[in-house]
Amino acid sequence: MLALVVAVLIVISGSALCSSVEAALFSVSTLKARQLAQSKNPAAVALLAIRDRMNRPIATIVVLNNIFNIVGSIAIARIAETVLGNTLLGVFSGLLTFLIIIFGEIIPKTLGERYSQRLALLAALPVTALTFIFTPLVWIMEKVTAPFTRKEKLPTTNESEIMLLAKIGYQEGIIEDDEAEMIQRVFMLNDLTAADLMTPRTALTYLRGDLTLAASRVDIINSQHTRIIVIEDSLDRVIGVTLKDELLTAMVEGKRERKIAEFTRKVRFVPETIHADRLLRAFQKSRNHLVVVVDEYGTVSGVVTLEDVLEILTGEIVDETDRIIDLQAAARNRLARMLKIQ
Repeated sequence: MLALVVAVLIVISGSALCSSVEAALFSVSTLKARQLAQSKNPAAVALLAIRDRMNRPIATIVVLNNIFNIVGSIAIARIAETVLGNTLLGVFSGLLTFLIIIFGEIIPKTLGERYSQRLALLAALPVTALTFIFTPLVWIMEKVTAPFTRKEKLPTTNESEIMLLAKIGYQEGIIEDDEAEMIQRVFMLNDLTAADLMTPRTALTYLRGDLTLAASRVDIINSQHTRIIVIEDSLDRVIGVTLKDELLTAMVEGKRERKIAEFTRKVRFVPETIHADRLLRAFQKSRNHLVVVVDEYGTVSGVVTLEDVLEILTGEIVDETDRIIDLQAAARNRLARMLKIQ
């Protein structure tokens, strides 16, 4: 009888161990494994290797689990037949099956999922070693199952998942509400274009390049912008951009008769379809804070500033000189009124 009890305990324990380890390895995400592996802990590095190529370690665990369940059950049946006889063998078989399902499968897998990270780290190195030992058998199984298990490798995560994690992190108090909002806004950089961000031409402030500082004095002083575009004879002929403080300084220094074009800097032209993330990189490389947006025919549609792009991340930025908070909205409202009058 003692031999039978020992055999049952060995089979159930082995099955439970395999089931819990399998559940733990599947429960630890690849992303979490990569995070743990940054510590250079050997167990964490082994866990990441397992997660990157799960088929061989899982095949090893399945082989071990079946050895315990099938071979162990056959051995137990022979011992039970000797100890209990044919009369109680059927009852014992049913009871053994019940015990294996409860204590060898359900409970271990539940615990493996609950304590997945701790158990996966403990099991990573032993599983790696067993996988090496079982390499010939696992290789055969891998070749047999390859036509059914081969699939395209999916990305570790995506935008929707990251945004959802940020939302969950805020709800659970892990990150602040402004941090969660900024994470959500980051992904808008690749969705919004210059056409979405620009101040349209109906709201643009500009100066004629052929006019003198004296002739443009009122327009310069009244402008609420630090950067003003400079044109020739038409808004579609932009020759550059000038800085308001340079013009005011020149007037104070008595250079009123100098032309606006003399204070003009080069300006970059971008299409309406350029995305905000590329615009941000362009601002960083060029060290300019304003670009002119043109449509497919080369007609000026508006301008986009570095502030417009940053407002995607931070929300509306208003300083003490802004008389109109949202020039884009103001221009749209003005256009709507004009269309209504017509």
